[in-house]
Amino acid sequence: MEDHARLNPPPRLAAIAQATVAAGFSMPSEPLAGSLLRTLAATKPGGYLLELGTGTGLATAWLLDGMDAAARLLSVDNDPAVQAIAQAHLGDHPRLRLVCQDGDDFLRAAAAQPQRYDLVFADTWPGKYRLLDEALALLAPGGLYLIDDMLPQANWPADHPPKVAALIATLEARRDLHVTKLGWASGLILVARAGR
Repeated sequence: MEDHARLNPPPRLAAIAQATVAAGFSMPSEPLAGSLLRTLAATKPGGYLLELGTGTGLATAWLLDGMDAAARLLSVDNDPAVQAIAQAHLGDHPRLRLVCQDGDDFLRAAAAQPQRYDLVFADTWPGKYRLLDEALALLAPGGLYLIDDMLPQANWPADHPPKVAALIATLEARRDLHVTKLGWASGLILVARAGR
């Protein structure tokens, strides 16, 4: 079995990838994580999905490709120049809402709102290394939380590995979560709230 064979990428992915390279964006989501996101999105018909860290929209495209017509995706990023690439290539999707806002501010405000999400993909520091509890609190019953880049990456600063180890230890120690670690792709962790 070859992981990268026949991934069948979303139609707009090549153009987004090309614009990502042209912009010099060095933190793109990789295709295997995207493929998993598409599969997870397909398990949430009519669901509400949240992406923390739009970037240029690579993972956004995979999520949209897996969603059904009734599902909705809210994607948040604090960098308007980077998110503009996603807007240019995906902004016409009626199921997508792009929000340019600081992730910490978004999570603090979302805690007071009734909206809960069936899938949360945290691909940035807010909701992952900061305000983790707030991000997990946004999960609907049966909701899933996914993070990537848990295996060493070439663009990590020297002080980053201990932060990754601390995050993994925090998730593993929680008794209210089911945690599955995947030493695959960029290193993924999939989380669901434990039944009561």
